[in-house]
Amino acid sequence: MNNKIVVGCDIGGSHISTALVDLENRILVEDTFERQTVNSHDEIAAIIDSWSDCIQSSMKKGNLETTAIGIAIPGPFDYEKGVSLMKNQNKYEALYEINVKVLLAKKIGINTEDITFLNDAACFLQGEMFAGAGVLFKRAVGLTLGTGLGSALFLNGHAEDGDLWCVKFRESIAEDYLSGHWLKSTYIKRTGKHIESVKALCAIAEADADASAILREFGYTLAEFVSEHLLDKEPEGLILGGNIAKGYEHFLSHTQDRLKERGISLPIKIAQLGEMAAIYGAAGALKTGL
Repeated sequence: MNNKIVVGCDIGGSHISTALVDLENRILVEDTFERQTVNSHDEIAAIIDSWSDCIQSSMKKGNLETTAIGIAIPGPFDYEKGVSLMKNQNKYEALYEINVKVLLAKKIGINTEDITFLNDAACFLQGEMFAGAGVLFKRAVGLTLGTGLGSALFLNGHAEDGDLWCVKFRESIAEDYLSGHWLKSTYIKRTGKHIESVKALCAIAEADADASAILREFGYTLAEFVSEHLLDKEPEGLILGGNIAKGYEHFLSHTQDRLKERGISLPIKIAQLGEMAAIYGAAGALKTGL
């Protein structure tokens, strides 16, 4: 088996993306990326077939018959055993309590030991630490600022789900203040105007005082959250991903200013790998033995 070239795989609720990753050089193997839609409401065999087809397509493009496979997949999931625990999640209901590692290994024609399942939130940070914004850090926290709030911790050579979305914050929980939902609902509440997305909010920020003020407030809120919930992890840096992070120029300077006022020096980096982060992370975890 070629231990230097492995498959990185990202499984979501409606898609699967795969590519071969060169672990030694920390790059994707050229022309091996595959992305296919998956009907997560399908039967067991159809889902496994979809996953297998995409993985084997990448392997075929790289002329590999067998190799290790790292798979980023959302929970709840028994990652060590390869058993899905997703129930009432509106996806992959048919796989509940099924050992998908065994089924997938049999379909591809490899040993179960060659497949490793990993938490998708952790893989985002693992990927950025392996080949992206966090390569110079040994300890870091990753926040995915999107529809909701995702988090991961890289503290002991590997990433794990931070599960910070539900920590107590202000009058509720963190996700209620650090999410696309908060940005959009706050704009609508203050102006009476509908806003389609965070991207649209950022697009009007320079001309719309309300949009600008809300994004500035978001930046201050992020600083407050960092102060209260991240510093005890003793990170060397913070990595921001997700759709909100793409508009960092509208709020990040306010976060940094507020942290500076509090005497906090914490480098903040914007994620570099985009949707490739989970693929890099799933593959990179094989190198670190996660």
